[in-house]
Amino acid sequence: MSTKILIIGACGQIGTELTQKLRSIYGNDNVIASDIRKLNNDIVNNGIFEVVNALDYNQIEHLIEQYQITDVYLMAALLSATAEKNPAFAWDLNMNSLFHVLNLAKAKKIKKIFWPSSIAVFGPTTPRNNTPQYTIMEPTTVYGISKQTGERWCEYYHNIYGVDVRSIRYPGLISWSTEPGGGTTDYAVDIYHKALSDGKYECFLSEETALPMMYMDDAIRATVEIMQAPAELIKIRSSYNLSGVSFTPAEIAADIKKHIPEFTISYKPDFRQKIADSWPASIDDSSARQDWNWKHEFDLGTMTEEMLAHLK
Repeated sequence: MSTKILIIGACGQIGTELTQKLRSIYGNDNVIASDIRKLNNDIVNNGIFEVVNALDYNQIEHLIEQYQITDVYLMAALLSATAEKNPAFAWDLNMNSLFHVLNLAKAKKIKKIFWPSSIAVFGPTTPRNNTPQYTIMEPTTVYGISKQTGERWCEYYHNIYGVDVRSIRYPGLISWSTEPGGGTTDYAVDIYHKALSDGKYECFLSEETALPMMYMDDAIRATVEIMQAPAELIKIRSSYNLSGVSFTPAEIAADIKKHIPEFTISYKPDFRQKIADSWPASIDDSSARQDWNWKHEFDLGTMTEEMLAHLK
């Protein structure tokens, strides 16, 4: 049976680029994009698209049966900063959408699940530098709590019901092709837009706030690689640490100035500073590197070049 993919949340920051990548690998007819609303974009216009509510089990089940889906990528979620403004809905969306997909796999209606976790599972008591795969996890945000809980359920469904679920803890993701989606690391996307449009940027984090980041191309490649890896290589069924590059707002600004010498940055930390302070500064992802041969390709310099070239 050939691979037939359903992406839930295909119009989000990651979903947009993931859908394009998967269609290029498996063909347009084998990758069904879905989201809660139908936008006028390439994802909707260049392949099969369905409107679906990630909280509606019956809708998801119907699509899986209709298209004979084998793999589900559940990308729908409320992100860190947005979730803090609506905690009850964030919990409902982030948790119940996962249960729906896990239960469909338990019932043998699908073969494989990808579900993204995040560095938000860590908290202020976690070791901040080179955060290990196994460590203290006491998240202080709704988003982090929901992701940590989701990891436990993924592992449980794998151990008890044999569900083939795979996950990575995304760091902050940087992309030129989609607008920021309400995350704490979004400054590192917005700063490139403002550098080109205004020549200046007011950052909502302090200048020395180091956070783990990754260029979107690397994140998409990691997602595809973990799903294509033989099941026996995937030894961690909660979620894998994933790392690319760590930097501060001051460092990214200095890198932009190499290309736009007149660029200036100012700092006005807001409520997102407290979220960032609870997260790691750098990540140890040696488990992913050992188990399924992960390696990142983009550092800060190559990422800045790509971002500015594409956004121009």
